[in-house]
Amino acid sequence: MKDRRFVRELVKSKQRIVILSFVVGIAFLFLVIRLWHLQILNADDYHAMSENNRLRFVPVAASRGTILDRAGKVLVSNRPSFSLAVIPQEVTDKEALLTLLSSLLGLDRTEMAERWEKSMGRAKYYPIVLASNISRDHVEIVEENRLHLPGIEIEMKPVREYTSSQLAAHLLGYIGETSEKELDSEGFEDYNPGDYVGKNGIERALEKELHGGDGGRQLEVDARGRILRTISESYPTVGNSVILTIDAAIQKQTESAFGDQAGAAVAMEVTTGEILAFVSNPGFDPSLFSGKMPADVWQGYLDDKRHPLENKALSGQYPPGSTFKMITALAGLQDNKINASTSVNCSGSYDLGTSTFKCWNKKGHGTTNLHKSLRESCDVYYYQLGEKLGVDKIAAAARAFKLGSPLGVELLNEKSGLIPTSEWKQKRFGKRWFHGETLSVAIGQGAVLMTPIQLVSMAATIANEGTIYRPHLVKRIVDADGNTLRETKNEIIGTASFPKESFRLVKLGMLAVVNEPGGTGAIARLYDVKVAGKTGSSQVVKMRDGKNNSKYQYRDHALFVAFAPFEKPEIAVAVVVEHGEHGGSAAAPIAGRILRAYFDSKKPPRKETSESKQEDEENADTEESSAPTAVNKPRINGDPAND
Repeated sequence: MKDRRFVRELVKSKQRIVILSFVVGIAFLFLVIRLWHLQILNADDYHAMSENNRLRFVPVAASRGTILDRAGKVLVSNRPSFSLAVIPQEVTDKEALLTLLSSLLGLDRTEMAERWEKSMGRAKYYPIVLASNISRDHVEIVEENRLHLPGIEIEMKPVREYTSSQLAAHLLGYIGETSEKELDSEGFEDYNPGDYVGKNGIERALEKELHGGDGGRQLEVDARGRILRTISESYPTVGNSVILTIDAAIQKQTESAFGDQAGAAVAMEVTTGEILAFVSNPGFDPSLFSGKMPADVWQGYLDDKRHPLENKALSGQYPPGSTFKMITALAGLQDNKINASTSVNCSGSYDLGTSTFKCWNKKGHGTTNLHKSLRESCDVYYYQLGEKLGVDKIAAAARAFKLGSPLGVELLNEKSGLIPTSEWKQKRFGKRWFHGETLSVAIGQGAVLMTPIQLVSMAATIANEGTIYRPHLVKRIVDADGNTLRETKNEIIGTASFPKESFRLVKLGMLAVVNEPGGTGAIARLYDVKVAGKTGSSQVVKMRDGKNNSKYQYRDHALFVAFAPFEKPEIAVAVVVEHGEHGGSAAAPIAGRILRAYFDSKKPPRKETSESKQEDEENADTEESSAPTAVNKPRINGDPAND
């Protein structure tokens, strides 16, 4: 009996041992599999994680290159700014940290959370910028509460400083933080969230030249985040500097001449294509775009009917008005439809079929030849010439000047303007061209559109009698040591092949506009330099009644193009004053200021003497030399200044 019981217990013991051995075997197998998984299959991943736990990367942002004018005057430099960053691996309670930061610094918690979320997926030891361009007061608060802010770091980054405030704002552009779209775009592989990038103007167009290369330090830290040693270090590379063709003094005078008026102006060297002034008015403060734009300031920009954020010099497209008459005249001379003595009688209007086309001078100009038609801007003369030529011949003359397409200035988003043809209308609207439409085109109205850059190019091409230079803004690019990396060469992009005699006749007409009695641009005259120019006014709406004339948005645009000196042209100028009404009284004075600034800049500096000081005191209350002379002062009502 005892033996039988002993045998049963022995069997049960053996069964337990087998079961236990099986369980232990299974557990050991799982342990082996897990070890294989950890130590072999995912060894690289866990090695990287362990490195992340002991490494910290501190980025060092590169300084952007400086932007200077042609004389070396600094237009854009850098200043230090502070950013609030967090190292995710050192944060155990994200929500509590964000709440505390918002409470201490008054920062937008939602915005910080969004920045953190957008940067998920990057190495946890890499800092995430939660707020940029914070104040020194914020920095002090962070330092005082550092024990309660695990993972929070203060980074110093260089941001842009615009030395002359709003000067050339549209040309220079501004910088801002990289967007998600930019980070996902080709060419932004080396950028990180929180980095600054050019958004428009030169800052955007030459981003790769200006940006430089960021550096950083790889640090080893302990479990509490204390730095143990520097493992590696790379120094940032300063961005290249850009020397522009702009003359800061001329730029400043041009912007000052506009005052509160909206519009654009471009001044360009006739024989090189170098742009000396590039103005879109009103401007804006580019420094505000580096940080958080105050809501009231942003709303003010949006509500301003003068559109201060629009680069009018680059993308403004305007009917050229009577400034286009030089193109029509050249087309007529080339096609032998007119010569220097061809005359028409202007009675104040011209009838075509059942339509009547009025001249700006209701009383008419009487017998008018080419010279007088330019000097006094007779519309009837060009109505009749346009009817003889047809729209396609006028368009061919305009396209010989490269009008109707971008001229290739370095900035992005240059507009093309529009030179209409009969074929264009058929393709665009599916309708044939009507003769009456040609009359409007002949005086720069209708569908004709030009940018201020095209206007100044046209004036320069007439001045040098046919050579079309590509307008350019960049003179050269230099590295941090001052070595020239690239220099922009003057580039001829075409030739307007018209007879020399045709150019001479048109230029003499432009000279008369400014210097002869009855000329519509007398207010642009200079006492020491012969200026040739052409006024223009372009309609904003087709028909206006007396009630609408007083409304700003219904007033005509005022235009003026010019070059000087007449004998050997050096500079060409184009001015558009939005809703300025009369080219002779609104745009011509601005052109006069630009030309005066240019020729004054060429004079040698005067030595300071007691006699010169006395002379300055005597002249302190007199008008500037750029002001119009009393001779031929334009009248406003019913005379040539209305064009």
